[in-house]
Amino acid sequence: MRYSIGQAAERCGVSVRTLRYYDQIGLLKPADSSPSGYRSYDESSLLRLREILFYRELDFSLEEIRRMLDTPNYDRTQAMERQRSLLTLKCERLMGLIALLERNLKGEDTMNLSAFDDSAYQAEKERYAAEAKERWGHTEAYAQSVEKRRTPDQEQELQRRMEELFARFAALKDPESREGQELAEQWRQFISDNYYECTPELLLELGRMYVEDMRFQENLDRFGPGTAQRMSRAIAAYCNKA
Repeated sequence: MRYSIGQAAERCGVSVRTLRYYDQIGLLKPADSSPSGYRSYDESSLLRLREILFYRELDFSLEEIRRMLDTPNYDRTQAMERQRSLLTLKCERLMGLIALLERNLKGEDTMNLSAFDDSAYQAEKERYAAEAKERWGHTEAYAQSVEKRRTPDQEQELQRRMEELFARFAALKDPESREGQELAEQWRQFISDNYYECTPELLLELGRMYVEDMRFQENLDRFGPGTAQRMSRAIAAYCNKA
């Protein structure tokens, strides 16, 4: 059975923009794609999407997910067993937090904050990553991704630089100005340098997602009301001249 991109999105509870984005970064290719841009998905496509969503629920990055799913000797059954284990640990932690809230609502003053401890979950994730390296650490895809792996300090510095760019977008008075377009180019280069090759076409799609996906919009607008709109407009102006 074949599904249009809209049907596939509705069936799996994601947005059409998300599916287009996954296609562009090579994470989830449609079964067929016409020159006019029409995409169709089959059951195999939806199965891969389900796995992607499981991994996203477990806080894996899109690059980590792509690396795991694309390895030649990927074992889906083993992967699902490990996903179940990780989801169980995550569920147990959430249940502990709910129980702590219920005790607080009853007026029980407890300083036992062990429910916030996610070390067991993180340790299991690290074991999963170690097994992934052992299974396909010799492949080119893994080798390329390792080049972008960072220490906690490097991650913190990367986050600081990212937030600095967001703050500059928030301060833009005219997103379509030369300043706005230069900032859009800096954002494109930042993505390419630290995550994946970001072409102007992909950047334009991201700019649309920033205002059409409420999760993106709410996150960006933390830096100031209208930040997502400013970013989207600056990106559109830059890409239309690129």
